[in-house]
Amino acid sequence: ILAYFRREHFVKNKVIIGSTLAGVFAALFFIFGFNVTLEATNTTEFCTSCHSMQWNKQEWMESVHYKNASGVRAECKDCHVPHPMGAKLYAKFMAAKDIWGEITGTIDTKEKFENHRWTMANKVWDKHRETNSRECKSCHIFDAFSKEEQDRIAYRKHKRALKQNIACIECHKGVAHMAPIDPETISKVLD
Repeated sequence: ILAYFRREHFVKNKVIIGSTLAGVFAALFFIFGFNVTLEATNTTEFCTSCHSMQWNKQEWMESVHYKNASGVRAECKDCHVPHPMGAKLYAKFMAAKDIWGEITGTIDTKEKFENHRWTMANKVWDKHRETNSRECKSCHIFDAFSKEEQDRIAYRKHKRALKQNIACIECHKGVAHMAPIDPETISKVLD
């Protein structure tokens, strides 16, 4: 009888150990696959693979965030994807609406995209205000700004922005993409 219980106990432990190892490997496989997928969707190539993003890519390639004296290039993820995981996942979830807009034809032509540009830009600007330009500040560090490299007015404005906690986007709209014109301004001009 004792041998029977020992054998049964050994079999139970073997099943538990095997199940635990299988669970650990499955979790590692999921986490690794999830991370690979997440990083793949962070590339500029992925972001600009949609038809409508080709216009944005061209604007970005003509901006200081693409080509500049220091040789530092800001990719899509640097401005649009937060570093903290929770905020990153939320941003990815919200970006799905742009993919949906492409699939359903809401923004699949340049004309349709331009009709929605003001609304889309304002959502991005609002996000930058809410986070106090968190993504900008992951590259642009106030303490590292050189007084000698900036003109006097820019340096003074940056110092004031830091002191008053003003988001970068308040002064730097249209830095990487063409800044849209407010529809109300357009209607006033046309009237």
